[in-house]
Amino acid sequence: MARVVMVHGIGQQHKGEHTLLTTWCPALLDGLTRAGTDLELACEDVAMGFYGDLFRPPGRHLAAGDPPYTHRNIAAGLETDLLMAWWETTAQLDDRVPPPTATTLARSPRSVQKALRALYGSAFFSRIGMRALIFDLKQVSCYLTAPGLRHAARKRVLEHITPHTRVVIAHSLGSVVAYEALCSMPDHPVRALVTLGSPLGMRLIFDRLDPTPGPTGVWPGGTHPGMVWTNVTDPGDPVAAADDLALRFGSRVRTAQVHNGPHAHDATSYLTDEVTGAAVTEGLTHG
Repeated sequence: MARVVMVHGIGQQHKGEHTLLTTWCPALLDGLTRAGTDLELACEDVAMGFYGDLFRPPGRHLAAGDPPYTHRNIAAGLETDLLMAWWETTAQLDDRVPPPTATTLARSPRSVQKALRALYGSAFFSRIGMRALIFDLKQVSCYLTAPGLRHAARKRVLEHITPHTRVVIAHSLGSVVAYEALCSMPDHPVRALVTLGSPLGMRLIFDRLDPTPGPTGVWPGGTHPGMVWTNVTDPGDPVAAADDLALRFGSRVRTAQVHNGPHAHDATSYLTDEVTGAAVTEGLTHG
């Protein structure tokens, strides 16, 4: 019965809940230490809402790597729009990345190639690799457009939330999964939602959320009036470029900024920071 439930982001299809917890749990404990908390939290009190295997193509394992994607596999529509949004954001953060022009933003096959070349020359995306970058694009698109997979991913999170759960920590795409899961469970006991490197502020994602946003997004606090939502961002994280979630979800969202160095989007770097530890501590001791 977990007091803390974690939810991973994209690119974890070759791992599992136990594998991720071997790095995430110690990082969380380091964050609590940095925050100066004297709370006792054992790794047995922490669960991982793992959904990465839902993105593995059925019938075979991918031990040799992700499918051999090229620019031709990036679908028109949401996948291309996300790619262009990443390009625009990365160009603002990395001087080595040329910004897109009006011509390259025309969403043509040629502009897709240019976007991939530009991103692959960045400090952030060059470490990911071309195939993995495209696979990540497809994971985001698939989650937002495949109702069955979306429901299954949310279920993986909800299975770990019990009356003892006080904190949900969600990274990257996992913040979308966790947000929607909490919205679907209005009587949940969670006292603190901590999102790390979240893309929830991106218009392309925000407009496709379930429940459908009005002028602002639905508050995920359920029936508990005091749930605190802390969104932790790094100014160099291109995935979390729209970092002020208060603009989308209202002034109750707190924003905290950290500096993860060259690993701007890394989940464990977010977890070890003092501000993350403080947000988790508040949830564990609140109510």
